[in-house]
Amino acid sequence: MNFEIQKLSLSHAMSAPVDALVVLWPSLVQPEIKAVEPVSRLLAQAIGHGDFELKAGAVLSLYGQPGMAARHVVVACTADNHPGQIRSAMQAAWGALKAGKIKRLGVHVVGEVSSQGLQMALSSLADASYSYTTTLSKPKARTLKQVLVSSTHERADLRLAVTQAQALVAGVELAKEWANRPANHATPTHLAETAKSIASGRAFKCEVLGPKEVAKLGMGSFMAVAQGAAEPLRFIVMRYNGALTSQAPVVLVGKGITFDTGGISIKPAAEMDEMKYDMSGAASVLGVFKALAELKPAINVVGLIPATENMPDGLAVKPGDVVTSMSGQTIEILNTDAEGRLVLCDALTYAERFKPRAVIDIATLTGACVIALGAVRTGLFSSDDALAAQLQEAGEVSGDTCWRMPLDDDYAEGLKSRFADVANVAGRAAGSVTAAKFLQRFAKSFAWAHLDIAGTAWRSGAAKGATGRPVGLLLQYLLTSAQATATVQSHGKTKAAVRSNAKAKSKARTAGKA
Repeated sequence: MNFEIQKLSLSHAMSAPVDALVVLWPSLVQPEIKAVEPVSRLLAQAIGHGDFELKAGAVLSLYGQPGMAARHVVVACTADNHPGQIRSAMQAAWGALKAGKIKRLGVHVVGEVSSQGLQMALSSLADASYSYTTTLSKPKARTLKQVLVSSTHERADLRLAVTQAQALVAGVELAKEWANRPANHATPTHLAETAKSIASGRAFKCEVLGPKEVAKLGMGSFMAVAQGAAEPLRFIVMRYNGALTSQAPVVLVGKGITFDTGGISIKPAAEMDEMKYDMSGAASVLGVFKALAELKPAINVVGLIPATENMPDGLAVKPGDVVTSMSGQTIEILNTDAEGRLVLCDALTYAERFKPRAVIDIATLTGACVIALGAVRTGLFSSDDALAAQLQEAGEVSGDTCWRMPLDDDYAEGLKSRFADVANVAGRAAGSVTAAKFLQRFAKSFAWAHLDIAGTAWRSGAAKGATGRPVGLLLQYLLTSAQATATVQSHGKTKAAVRSNAKAKSKARTAGKA
């Protein structure tokens, strides 16, 4: 899907050669019954007859009206233009249009809109119009190919918002694609091949390690999960170098369990098919790198994906087995269905070699997080207050929200073991917290955050499918970090220039006196 932005009045937007036009109309702008422009006049008539009310999400559908180039015109109320209300309005507008064969869509924003609101409108449109096609024999592919955004205001931040929305949608849809694929179409090898294709540009590098290389690294915890699977494990290392090599990178670690049976601690049969989504953390890392390839921000990012299936064959790890992680810590595996933390802990240890500014792991880790936060907010755990605040803010700005959870040391009591340094589970109580406490043991040498996306990575039921979260949150965090670093460096150069000029003037004065 391609996005473009132009400065147009509503009357000129009405003349644009599009199949359909969505007009985002805030409550504060009152339509005029005597307006020359037909949308305003028809909207005023509908309000006057009590057939329409300017409230969030309300839509008025028009078809084949004189003076309108588009066959379909939908007016959607955005209330006070809050990004969440814009999202609801756009989703409602597309609901009124999706039956039509819309290839080229116009979106006109009436009045002032923030860059955040505009980006929300476009990402919401992409989400509402998304269609999975890969494994269907007669797929109904998305017809919408081009979106023309127009506004009476021409601002640099709006143009930037459209550019970022384009990249965000590309990343989110790649994450959706790989999370939605059945496990036999999304093996660890398939993920590695996709990572290589994404990381093919000049600023990218990609290395894929197999079983022998992982064994040589001493990743005993990761290998324990993989030993029951016929599909060979892959440890994927992606690098984006958008800044000076001296700048410490942000490391993203994505859980890549391409299918989770639970292993010997096997899951119930009902809804086990949804365990193809257990690699949504890995998919989000791939999605972020896809977006980085389009935006090319001045930041260094490393992506680590430990990818394997968790299967229950005769070689599978057993409850009670003790394994040695890459860190040297031994782990008693009391439950083989708590495997995500076992692959992540070795990846966290591996992350140390990059001397990172921050490490963020992303995982569909615990059902307990679903109970705690549902499908609205991602669970955020962090040992670093500044990093937690940055991620929380990125979530609010992007609309891909999270909520910080506790990490009190008392929660780690249940992880004690008589037969190893730590057990991999601590019982049902506060399960999402104790899982994070397990990971924290392997993340003591850097600023670390853990995002538990078990409730937000996919939807169940009739709307079953991946959401692409938290690509939006992560991308916003990285772009904000890049901007903050650039600002600091710019101030540093300015101060250095001032000092240099002062020294030069001082030397000149001294020379003059001599």
